[in-house]
Amino acid sequence: MKSKILIPICICLLFVTGSFTSKPKWKSLFNGKDLTGWKTSGKAVWEVKDGVITGKDGRGHLYAEPVLRNLEIKGEFRISSQGKNANGGLYIRANAPADDPNGFPLGYEAQICNSQDAYTGWLWKPGTPTGKASALLTKDGEWFPMRVEAIGNNIRIWVKDQLVMTHQDDEYKEGHFALQCHNAGMTFEARNLYYKKLD
Repeated sequence: MKSKILIPICICLLFVTGSFTSKPKWKSLFNGKDLTGWKTSGKAVWEVKDGVITGKDGRGHLYAEPVLRNLEIKGEFRISSQGKNANGGLYIRANAPADDPNGFPLGYEAQICNSQDAYTGWLWKPGTPTGKASALLTKDGEWFPMRVEAIGNNIRIWVKDQLVMTHQDDEYKEGHFALQCHNAGMTFEARNLYYKKLD
C-alpha cells in the first residue's frame, strides 16, 4: 500500500524539481505569406511569392526579429544567376553596423555560393572566410537544405544533412538571423525557415 502512494509522490517531485525538462521546439521564422517580422536594409528588393522569400536587384539584407545567443536554424535555399555570379548567405547573431545600417551585418554568415573557393557551408565573418567547409555539395539553381547551430563559441553548419563546418569563435555574442542577397544580376531564395532558442 505504501509503495502505491510513494510512486505518484515521486513523480510529482520530479516535475517540481525540473527533472522532466522539455526540449526546445522548432519555431517558424517566416509566416509564408509576407515579410511581417522582418526588416530590410540595402538595395535588394525583397518579396514573398508562393511561400518563398526572394531577394534580387542589388546587395541587401533581410533581418528577422528574434535576438538570440544560443540557437539553431534550418531552411531551404537557392541561388540563381541572371548574368552575374550568384552569392548569398544565412546570418546568425547578426546586427546592422551602427555607422552604416545598409552595410554588411556584424555577425556570422553561413555562406551560400558555388563560384568561389570559400563556398557554400563556409563560415564567414564580415568580408573574411573564417571556418572552412569540408565539401561543396550545392550548385546554382538547385534547392538545398542547410542548418546552423551556435552554442557558446561552438558553431556548426550542415549542408544537405552533412556536417561540413565546425569552428570556434566568440566575437559575436548575440543578434538576429539575416538573409543576404549579395549583388545585382542574381536571385536569392529561402523557404521553410525554422529556429530553436537553445538557452
